[in-house]
Amino acid sequence: MPVITNIEDLKRIYQRRVPRMFYDYAESGSWTEQTFRENTSDFDDIYLRQRVAVDMSGRSTATKMIGQDVSMPVALAPVGLTGMQHADGEIKAARAAEAFGVPFTLSTMSINSIEEVAEATSKPFWFQLYTMRDTDYVSRLIQRAKDAKCSALVITLDLQILGQRHKDLKNGLSAPPKLTPSTIANLMTKWRWGIGMLGAKRRNFGNIVGHVDGISDSADLGAWTAESFDPTLDWNKVAKIKEDWGGPVILKGILDAEDAKMALQVGADAIIVSNHGGRQLDGAMSSIRALPSILDAVGDQVEVHLDSGIRSGQDVLKAVAMGAKGTYIGRSFVYGLGAMGQAGVTKALEIIHKEMDVSMALCGRRTIAELDRDILLVPENFEGRWQA
Repeated sequence: MPVITNIEDLKRIYQRRVPRMFYDYAESGSWTEQTFRENTSDFDDIYLRQRVAVDMSGRSTATKMIGQDVSMPVALAPVGLTGMQHADGEIKAARAAEAFGVPFTLSTMSINSIEEVAEATSKPFWFQLYTMRDTDYVSRLIQRAKDAKCSALVITLDLQILGQRHKDLKNGLSAPPKLTPSTIANLMTKWRWGIGMLGAKRRNFGNIVGHVDGISDSADLGAWTAESFDPTLDWNKVAKIKEDWGGPVILKGILDAEDAKMALQVGADAIIVSNHGGRQLDGAMSSIRALPSILDAVGDQVEVHLDSGIRSGQDVLKAVAMGAKGTYIGRSFVYGLGAMGQAGVTKALEIIHKEMDVSMALCGRRTIAELDRDILLVPENFEGRWQA
């Protein structure tokens, strides 16, 4: 076993072990992938201020996200097809998150169903909802999440239509994978993944198959998914979903201060500054650059979280010091999952936690409550000045 010291180490193992179409599904953005790249590279423009001769004992990264205790301000983001990265991937990721004391968010487009994840875990997880044209299906999905005791609903707002991801089209992405000559050739080199999949609970979309009339195979599912996202989603519909849910609601996909203000009006418990990992609007601002204006717009009226681009504990530290109350990792935990299953997700969390804890101490801070912009060196005009 190689010595694993950072998220990039997990990524290298992940690339070797997971079929190309699922690696490419995670490791890609839309169109030119500008936003995908800048989500990570823009963190490099922010520097940390080292402080010395400060008591570093008694440190804690514990805090709260939407009132829930967390061991560090990190949640596992909703990632579709997680169960194709590793057999029973959602279950394994949820168990790792539970043991580590951070939230797990199950995607609507998961392989393991809401019920399967609930049966395999002992603490409530969060459920991420895509809004669909089929309002009856959405209502039943919400009820299923309630029945599973999910403690928060994460409504994704930035997928009314699907951004084009070139690699997915070229690979013929599907779950389970279609057995074309090129796919078969690639799968033959991923024997470890294949053996695991033979024993998986399922290999299709557990929240959809068996819950939507007329969906019997992956071809039917592909056509249904392409036509099902609701392009008419507006703030009135968001408010109605919040009312139907009746519990904590987190709105994901906020990238503009005006939208953050609208999220306040519909009573969001938290908003996630996110560009869908660079997978939707290519050319949009990175999440970390968008964060300051959104914080300025809403102040302390709602929790602001950040998603997209986090690959280290230093990234988490920078986002929280800028004012975010929580962060989300998607690709970082998927790398670990694909590399080593549940143990790999745990390893990714351990890496990020250690990097955050040590860096926080070297900045002269012992608790999350003490973090502020004073530990950062942010370039002038970091967010940018744009001509209207």
